[in-house]
Amino acid sequence: MSDVRILASNLKFPEGPVAMADGSVIFTEIAGGVVTRWSPDGKVTQVANTGGGPNGLACGPDGALYCCNNGGSEYGKGHFTAIGPAKDYKTGSIQRIDVATGAVRTLYTHCGANKLSAPNDIVFDVHGGFYFTDLGKKLPRVRELGGLYYAKIDGSDVREVAFPAGSANGVGLSPDGKTIYFAECDTSRLWAYDIVEPGVVKKLPFPSPYGARLVCGLPGYQRFDSLKVDAEGNICVATLVTGHITVVAPDGRIVRQVKVP
Repeated sequence: MSDVRILASNLKFPEGPVAMADGSVIFTEIAGGVVTRWSPDGKVTQVANTGGGPNGLACGPDGALYCCNNGGSEYGKGHFTAIGPAKDYKTGSIQRIDVATGAVRTLYTHCGANKLSAPNDIVFDVHGGFYFTDLGKKLPRVRELGGLYYAKIDGSDVREVAFPAGSANGVGLSPDGKTIYFAECDTSRLWAYDIVEPGVVKKLPFPSPYGARLVCGLPGYQRFDSLKVDAEGNICVATLVTGHITVVAPDGRIVRQVKVP
């Protein structure tokens, strides 16, 4: 990976990069509670203060950014990852961010009567709606369940697509928009659903744990994080512990693993 260059450093748990038309990259800083822009001239500036724990980020059809906010976490000394929810944690949320002004509006904190626990990653479809995963929040003695959701950008409708759905992390759509993928973090498993209509998927019977189709799983102790789907339909999944990007074909073959320094 000799072509990898560090563009910015001293960031507080960066996630969710979005490439903008002007060549800049906007991303979240989970532990900082902010959304940040890196510009081609090397400048790093704050776009918005979301509070909580901004995670996955995507550009919507209206040009605004949509953010999965996990509600905030505590980070212990010597721990890069969260050790538990923030002291002021109440729910997770989906937020809309005006890129020009930095204004933040909360669209969803609940799905029906049930709170969003820790929204993680997000992808838009061609219909203008978006799928997002909820990782679930780790508490001292229990873990809240997460899932896969579908929502509209105007804040009028959010629905469960699949609940529960393991430690649902990265999410992405196939190029033809007919398949939704999500990465199960703790088991390094990649799952898929065939989409029937926006926000509705075909579910398999038992023994599939979530009604999902298993695409692949990795051996040993590895964990899956964020993902993107390339133009050929391969699913590129950030792989924790071993420090790779794992490229998976739609039929489950491991195309390659790219080591990141």
